[in-house]
Amino acid sequence: MTDPRANIPSVVERTRPVKAGAPVVAAHFLGQTAVFVLGEGALVLAPRAGEARSVAVHGGAILSTDADADRIVTGGDDGKVVATDAEGKSTTVATDAKQRWIDHVAVGPAGALAWSAGREAFVRTAKGSERTLEVPSTVGGLAFAPKGLRLAIAHYNGLTLWFANAQSEPERLQWKGSHLDVVVSPDGRFVITSMQEPTLHGWRLADRKDMRMSGYGARVRALDWSAGGKWLATSGSTQLILWLAVPRQGWPHGQDAAHPGADGGAGGGRRLPPETGSGRGRLCRRPRSAGADR
Repeated sequence: MTDPRANIPSVVERTRPVKAGAPVVAAHFLGQTAVFVLGEGALVLAPRAGEARSVAVHGGAILSTDADADRIVTGGDDGKVVATDAEGKSTTVATDAKQRWIDHVAVGPAGALAWSAGREAFVRTAKGSERTLEVPSTVGGLAFAPKGLRLAIAHYNGLTLWFANAQSEPERLQWKGSHLDVVVSPDGRFVITSMQEPTLHGWRLADRKDMRMSGYGARVRALDWSAGGKWLATSGSTQLILWLAVPRQGWPHGQDAAHPGADGGAGGGRRLPPETGSGRGRLCRRPRSAGADR
């Protein structure tokens, strides 16, 4: 019998090994250079051509990281926010006055940066102006909206939306529980948080409609949007969960996200099982139907 998995492209066959020398806590691309973030305060830069090299950026552990096309931004337990480019040149963006841990960082539009320490969130523009906001509890996550200087801040019992370049009061979106991370859709229509429980919670920003997205077997520790913003990919299962957002039908795909799917997975989500026992990574292509990204 022919193995049906034989025709599935393997990521493993298209990679090369890189010796990091320490545990890797995150990975990013800066152009053609892969950047591996080590928990012990260094980055490993692996260009497409040439040898990988290590660059020390913090005097302790790296606790948070984010990146755009030009730089990777890291926050450490040394109280510093550091930006590093693909050539390995590092610049200290900020140092916490109280030497607190930098729990979260986020890269925003037009060169803006955000970071947090304890209950305080900071935003710095490309021109160097800086503002600070204190939220009700320790910051759980940061994410910029795609347009303007609007920052979503996750914390206990909800979310704060803050226009950092305006004098208006921040807006609070309430939902009981611990919100541990946050993402904003690329079109700015949805903001989604992961929670202490095995569930997500979201808000449709046009009308502030709550969206409880449950049915997970474990806590969601990773979530992100596809480039076009039509799919939200999450962990929380032995399978990859994809939520489809269709503008004319609401979220997700016109279904009530509070109801688990018939197969026991997250309601409204599509499940992609991994290959087990094959030693191969799985290369997944999003379907072209239902308005999928191309």
